[in-house]
Amino acid sequence: MSKPPQTLFGTRLREARLLTGIAQDKLGAMIGIDELASSARISRYETGTHVPSYEIAELLAKVLKIPTVYFYCRDDRMAKLLLEIDRLDIEQVEHLVKLVSASK
Repeated sequence: MSKPPQTLFGTRLREARLLTGIAQDKLGAMIGIDELASSARISRYETGTHVPSYEIAELLAKVLKIPTVYFYCRDDRMAKLLLEIDRLDIEQVEHLVKLVSASK
């Protein structure tokens, strides 16, 4: 069994990767990491052994179809909300903003 994540980034990355069903080696290759090293590199990001640059985080987010900020969100409820908001179209987001603003 793989080592549990030790960082927030690693936890969020593993959650997102598992939700999409993409293997570590495939995810690494999809962001341009050499196939021979891709599984190990993604594993190191997930466990917290290495922290990727923001540019790599953006590539990971793009492939996983999630907002980059999800990786850095400390609050689990807010992280889930970010994923839900990211699935909305622009009109739905604007409507949501109006609802939240009106409730103040």
